[in-house]
Amino acid sequence: MPSKATTAVTPSARERLLAAADDLFYREGVQTVGIDRIVQKAGVAKASLYNLFGSKEELVQAYLDARHAATREQVERALTRFRTPRERLLGVFDAQGQLFTEPDFNGCAHMSASAEARPGSPTECAAERFRQWVRMMFTDLAKEAGVADAEGLARQLHLLYDGAGVSARMDHDPSAATTARAAAAMLFDAAVKG
Repeated sequence: MPSKATTAVTPSARERLLAAADDLFYREGVQTVGIDRIVQKAGVAKASLYNLFGSKEELVQAYLDARHAATREQVERALTRFRTPRERLLGVFDAQGQLFTEPDFNGCAHMSASAEARPGSPTECAAERFRQWVRMMFTDLAKEAGVADAEGLARQLHLLYDGAGVSARMDHDPSAATTARAAAAMLFDAAVKG
């Protein structure tokens, strides 16, 4: 019977490129890291990168889309612990706080990448998709909770979400999510009473 080591599946070139991009882009920034470093870390030929992604910018977009999917999955998994609409809405900040405590936390990948992106670029579009998801998540949760102006509350909560991310990164303060959650609770309660 073959051992587990001999039956393990080797990651594809695409998976290795995305893993290398995720590590390097997230730690150092998308403009700082060149293609040569990514292909070297991934252990693939440069032609493989261009065959799979077409360009560095398309690789950046794929990296951001993968980060988006991972964040979405983590938030959705965290929200299953909560029963009431209010708890679920505030639970987004609990999920965010989990991200802040990860040893390699380096801020919002989408915010960092979009700061370096050209207007209308695939990078900017990927960052915008992420922001739209965050806004819609808050809007949907506010509607579920019966908030009359769900979109207005969602805009306020999105600002708190963004601010907590910046504070956690710039101040090296994972408790920023707890502070944002407390402020979100006040905004939610006022919106429900109003």
